Amino acid sequence: MARLWALLVAWGLGLAQLLYLPLDDRPPNLAPCAWGVVLCPPREAYRGPEGADLEALRAWLLATPGRGLVASLDALAYGGLVQSRHLPLAPEDALARLAPLLAWKARGGGALYLFGVVPRWDASRRERNLRVLQALASWRGLRGVYLEAVWDDALRNSPGPREARALGYPARPGADEAGQVLLLRAFRPGLRVAVVYEDEALRARVTPYEGLPLEETVAGVLASARAVAVPLAEGPDLVLYVYGGGDPRKAALDLLRLMARHPVALADLARVNRGDPRLMAYLEGMGLYARLAAYAAWGTPANNLGSALAQGGLFLEDREGRLSRLAEAYFQYWWGEVGRPWVRARFPEPLPEEAQAVAEGFPRVELDGFWLDLRGLAFPWRRSFEAWPELALVPRRAGPALGR
Repeated sequence: MARLWALLVAWGLGLAQLLYLPLDDRPPNLAPCAWGVVLCPPREAYRGPEGADLEALRAWLLATPGRGLVASLDALAYGGLVQSRHLPLAPEDALARLAPLLAWKARGGGALYLFGVVPRWDASRRERNLRVLQALASWRGLRGVYLEAVWDDALRNSPGPREARALGYPARPGADEAGQVLLLRAFRPGLRVAVVYEDEALRARVTPYEGLPLEETVAGVLASARAVAVPLAEGPDLVLYVYGGGDPRKAALDLLRLMARHPVALADLARVNRGDPRLMAYLEGMGLYARLAAYAAWGTPANNLGSALAQGGLFLEDREGRLSRLAEAYFQYWWGEVGRPWVRARFPEPLPEEAQAVAEGFPRVELDGFWLDLRGLAFPWRRSFEAWPELALVPRRAGPALGR
């Protein structure tokens, strides 16, 4: 906590601010802008499915100095991930749109932490995007520049993993969690992490949308964060527990044992885009959820691993921040398990305002002396896949929120 306050004081004085330019304004990408630890472009620069306002992003970047910048290449070049798949644009024009990154660095000397996405199989502009990523390989030789490629939604035998590895710089699966992981790299390089699998057989499992054994995905995420893998016996800063959906009771007992000695971040990989309700029932029933360092179950295996690792590492000494991240993660769990199916069964897309009625079904949740209150809900992309909640942690002595 003391370290976090020191950073906040430095940022307030303009001495050590870290900038973050998200991939787009879907929750996992934009959420760090509300965590109180980074400076972000104006919210209105991101416009949902319309894509980012590129002039606004460039103007903000060139007017905002900092000690470092975590940035999405696809946001600056194309306006976001979805736009990068189909936007007609010549490779040289895309590269020109990235020039402000080097101008920002030359002006202030801050470090660059950059990630670009190797597009998935159905993108119509795959070849263009690959040519841009290939041309950026020369940036790796620049001092103070970290560059990596993440591949997006690779089905079995998809070309993405092979193409990413041929680029000549670090590559791994994922996309929407990449900004969070690079924030951890910028803030806490060298975080000592012990990885514990629910079942050792999980190491060799080829997980959905990754195209390689799980232990390779884990190693790639750790490398992106510049975290150091250590044995459990060496007293890690953080334990990353990898749950594969096998035995929720065993997993809960593992977590109980591990939490007695270590902060534990839980990556629930049982299903894609949804957590395991059997495991959540144990976590809530045994009072374990609020004791976690972090929890993630909202996306693909790499998404969940990266989010759990990043949030667990970033908020190790910050109880308030940790509980706020757990509140967000619980909402995402509920959305995947209850909210999204409810909305899809009742409303066509684009979603009408009436779909916000789903918020009335949010359960009463207690988090370490607080009630988790869902006060509002928005659908900036007007689709059911993601939802933006307005959450509040209310002290229990105040009683649960009305209607809960």
